Amino acid sequence: MLVYYSKTLHSPMYFFISQLSISDIMLITDIAPNMLNIVLHETSFISFSGCITQYYVFGSIESFECYLLTVMSYDRYLAICSPLHYASVMKQSLCIEIVLACWIFSCSLASISTFAISQLEFCGPNAIDYLYCDLNPLVELSCSDTSSIQMEETLLCVPVLILPFPVIVVSYIYIVLTLLKIPSISGRQKCFSTCSAHLAVVFIFYGTLIAAYLIPKKGQSQMISKIMSLLYTVFTPFINPFIYSLRNKDIKDSLKILYRKKKLFLFKTIGKIDN
Repeated sequence: MLVYYSKTLHSPMYFFISQLSISDIMLITDIAPNMLNIVLHETSFISFSGCITQYYVFGSIESFECYLLTVMSYDRYLAICSPLHYASVMKQSLCIEIVLACWIFSCSLASISTFAISQLEFCGPNAIDYLYCDLNPLVELSCSDTSSIQMEETLLCVPVLILPFPVIVVSYIYIVLTLLKIPSISGRQKCFSTCSAHLAVVFIFYGTLIAAYLIPKKGQSQMISKIMSLLYTVFTPFINPFIYSLRNKDIKDSLKILYRKKKLFLFKTIGKIDN
């Protein structure tokens, strides 16, 4: 909302941050309420259609954030390493098209695995020892042959995890090399602190996703799996506002200006009522 109302924040970087905020809100809304119900009441029930819907929304948002973090890293690469070409490349129309493409691609990939899971037969126990409906817990409950789905999961990890991650790493390598050439120590430290925080979030997000979906599950306890799932479903959306927004001077300044405007408007309104 702040990016929408403040004209000083109408730039590609803040547009992508606003899209990240929207996806984080959607992810928490999809996962957290039922998760809190499980924790508070120690038991919870969810219908099969509700479970499949939760998995589809979760898969779509996680895939979207993978692509969006990649786009954000490329955006920072252009802004820092090629500032003269930044305005001509990152136009508003292109940013909107990129976000739409990320959503379409993410929802399409999530629908493939969701459809495959919906075709499985569940004839045994129906208790999921997990905090939400995820792929591996659902596959473990099925009495069907799940080898094809597990192969499909590995293949889907290629466009979602394996391909975007090197793009992010290479982008930040070029960013760091460029920042090392900045003569001002204060400017270099400021950029380094921001980039290091962004990179830390990316590594936590991608690292836990890769560990959850690419590394073999043999020898991995259920508790460790649950903790890793909390990192990319709850912890990352929790720290994103601090990393991308609350530590950002432009956003804090815009928030102060908006607060003053709303306060002045309120005083004028009260004055008119009193008169």
